[in-house]
Order: sequence, then C-alpha cells, then structure tokens
Amino acid sequence: MNEVEQYIQNFPPEVRERLTAIREIILESAPQATERICMRMPTYDLNGKWLVHFAGFKNHIGFYPQPEGIEAFKEKLAGYKTSKGAVQFPHSKPLPTDLIREIVRFRVEQQAKKK
Repeated sequence: MNEVEQYIQNFPPEVRERLTAIREIILESAPQATERICMRMPTYDLNGKWLVHFAGFKNHIGFYPQPEGIEAFKEKLAGYKTSKGAVQFPHSKPLPTDLIREIVRFRVEQQAKKK
C-alpha cells in the first residue's frame, strides 16, 4: 500500500469511497503524473510541477487544481465554495466526477503547453 492509499484508509468508508473516486479520475486522466503526499495531502505532479491535490475533511473534500483550474471552470463551480486555488465538494452533494475529470484534463493540457 502506498502513502496515498494509506492516507485514504484513514477516513470513514463513505469518505474513503469519494477520495478513491477522485484518485482514480486523476490516475486515469493523467497517467503520466507522479503521486505522492505533499503538505499532508495526495498530490499529483506532472513535468516537475504541481498538477492537482485533494484532501478529505469532516464535511467536504478539498480539491486543489491551482488558480488556473478554478478560474477556467468558474461558472461550472458556481454551486460550490471556492477560493483562489481550491474548491470544496460537500459530502452532502453527489461528487461531480465528470467536472473533476474535465478539470484534471484541462490541467494536463496546461502543463503540456508549459513543457
């Protein structure tokens, strides 16, 4: 079990399921990204740069696609609490897997352009 899997295992089953879904989306959408724990949360790097992070909390999952990822999807994220580089997906709402996939793919394209 790697360190990200260990991180996920520390949560209750319903949160674990949501964290696992996000992890699978990232691994599928960015297979070339490297996975590690950074700042006490699962982190994915691409071409030596941060791609996305996520973290579990009591009432939500924090998803961190960098400021560019939030700005590009501002309209689609309107129903969620956001900040400059983060969005909160509350446990009380269905996880927006298609939107997460879209954001990760956007970030992969961004990183490819910067390379």
